[in-house]
Amino acid sequence: MKAIFLYITFMALCGFVAAQAPMNQPSGAGLQKTTTIRYDLYVGDTTVNYSGKTKHALAINGSIPGPTLYFTEGDTAEIYVHNTLNEETSIHWHGIILPNQYDGVSYLTTQPIKAGQTHLFKFPIVQNGTYWYHSHTMFQEQSGMYGALVFYKRNEKPAKEYTMVLSDWTDMHPHTVNRYLHNASDWFAIKKGAVQSYSEAISKGYFNTKITNEWKRMNAMDVSDVYYERFLTNGKPVDEQPQFKAGDKVRLRVINGSSSTYFWLNYAGSKITVMANDGAAVVPVEVDRLLVGVSETYDVMVTVPADMSYEFLATAEDRTRSTSLWLGSGMKMPVTPLPRLKYFEGMKMMNGMMKMNGDLDTSGGMEMTNQQMDMNTVMYPEMTGDADTSKKHDMPGMQMGNTSSDIVTLNYGMLRAPEKTTLPDAPVKLLKFELTGNMNRYVWSINNKTVSETDKILIKKGENVRIILYNNTMMRHPMHLHGHFFRVLNGQGAYSPLKTVLDIMPMETDTIEFAATESGDWFFHCHILYHMMSGMGRVFSYENSPPNPEVPDPAMAYKMLKRDDRMLHTMARVGLESTGSDGEIMVANTRYRLSTEWRIGLNDHHGYESESHFGRYIGKMQWLFPYIGWDFRYRKMEETEKNLFGQKNTKDFRQVFHVGLQYTLPMLIVADASLDTEGKLRFQLMREDVPVTKRLRFSFMVNTDKEYMAGFRYIVTKNFALSTHYDSDMGLGAGITLSY
Repeated sequence: MKAIFLYITFMALCGFVAAQAPMNQPSGAGLQKTTTIRYDLYVGDTTVNYSGKTKHALAINGSIPGPTLYFTEGDTAEIYVHNTLNEETSIHWHGIILPNQYDGVSYLTTQPIKAGQTHLFKFPIVQNGTYWYHSHTMFQEQSGMYGALVFYKRNEKPAKEYTMVLSDWTDMHPHTVNRYLHNASDWFAIKKGAVQSYSEAISKGYFNTKITNEWKRMNAMDVSDVYYERFLTNGKPVDEQPQFKAGDKVRLRVINGSSSTYFWLNYAGSKITVMANDGAAVVPVEVDRLLVGVSETYDVMVTVPADMSYEFLATAEDRTRSTSLWLGSGMKMPVTPLPRLKYFEGMKMMNGMMKMNGDLDTSGGMEMTNQQMDMNTVMYPEMTGDADTSKKHDMPGMQMGNTSSDIVTLNYGMLRAPEKTTLPDAPVKLLKFELTGNMNRYVWSINNKTVSETDKILIKKGENVRIILYNNTMMRHPMHLHGHFFRVLNGQGAYSPLKTVLDIMPMETDTIEFAATESGDWFFHCHILYHMMSGMGRVFSYENSPPNPEVPDPAMAYKMLKRDDRMLHTMARVGLESTGSDGEIMVANTRYRLSTEWRIGLNDHHGYESESHFGRYIGKMQWLFPYIGWDFRYRKMEETEKNLFGQKNTKDFRQVFHVGLQYTLPMLIVADASLDTEGKLRFQLMREDVPVTKRLRFSFMVNTDKEYMAGFRYIVTKNFALSTHYDSDMGLGAGITLSY
């Protein structure tokens, strides 16, 4: 018994030491003996303060990111995940080839780790490269549940390297972020300075561009969805590594562990040599900069030119903020910050790409593929030659940001596998995926269907699966396939690169293919967290797969997965003004909406009224909304009311049911026609939140009942605004508006 106790104690201590190993300390490099490597990961609550405010977060082994886990190809990973939370959790091993039951998607492949439970993940390491792990439960990844995986080649010689996990942090609870996105709040645009209001358009000479934009029923040009307080490198806004010296060649293992942020990578000391992507080696290619998509990994080689400290800068694609890694010690050698985006130029470009029906216009004959034609360059001052150069100071050994089209930017067409990647001869299953979405209502889908609206896609072991993807949205989408590497057909023929994530730009058509060699169910989805949770994904299911011991009821498991994009989103707005109160409460999901509006006056002549609607959005762009509803109102009549159709109302109080149809017109004006149970018709035009300035919004309504309203709202905080409006029934009022 004593011997057994000592053995258990020794193994637990080894696991604890391995799990606590400092980040970026290689423990597997150079190992020749195949062995089982154990880690213990403890998931728990914590608090952080990245912006001056203490906020709740999730940590693994007490840190954000979690510990880097090191293995050597040929090892067996034995990872115990201990859930100390009061809710379930999960861990997905991103980019890893492993048995289906250990993939870590709750319910679909792996049992969720319930509160207080421990789950063992045990799988062979059959690859090498840079990967990562993260929660696949709700929005836990956004709160800090992620970490790096480093797999060394067998007999690999130790070299100078450093692992940097990039991430984004919001002080707002991720569920609230998701709710704001679905409720078309422009609070994030206000915080980022990206509202693109009419006053800004006029002052910059883009009034016609703004009009055209809204005539085509589009909101402002959007580059990224969420405002973040901080961007982090290994959990810190700035990471310093002074141990590197002049002449050192450092392999940086860059992992984009963000929830929704693309990062531009620039280095002050030299060119950047790309060595690997998504863990797979590529023929080295030298560039000035690259954009790393959400969930992608890149291995890059950089040189420290002299005994100084050189900045490796990661800038968010929307250029609101950045995070830095400093290599070396001595005088700071910074990268020139990327200038602010030219949003109206981007809006003008977007207008030319969009048809009136909401589809992208590909009639120009340009074939866009593999990031080789970035239409967004019109927004980059450094590419168009009018960047602000007043802050540049040339220093020895420092590469300043170029201000011309000579900048070499990585694209997928430059990636070439060092060995042939051709698939075996086999039957080909061809799939065509159109990436679709609606920014106004934040619905993201494939072929206009969310995960919850589709069945699994059946594939057969032994066949080759080829997917042609066309991005018919105005957003980039990093599409990730679990459990497989795929070839990107990028013009490199037999040497097409292997990847697990494909960043596909607007209007692009890309082709990927993979050999169906596994079994079970595998998720394919956009890795922008809020896009995935809104429905942009599919499940590949191998026919005749053996039972997954983690999924005893596959049908029920798939229903559980479908819950994500069926979530309900609530919104409320309450106006408290000198003439009374008006407001709206709404509950909605991907296709359906239930809402109640009200207006309460201060006396009988002002009266009160409420109108409720329940309906379903129709069509890809969801401009059509048929509904049923209930309407009641009271107002002390002084004279008979007559609408524009000659229909009369003589009652102080009336309540009716009605049916109606709303349709979004050009200029984002909503037309609403309804018929009630008393036979009365009403036609109404309305629009809310016209962006007059960065914070001032205008709304109006007019209908055939001879009612009209116009008002302004000045947004002070995300929940509070100053407001005033004139109502045909209650007159002029002023006060405040509270939003939820």
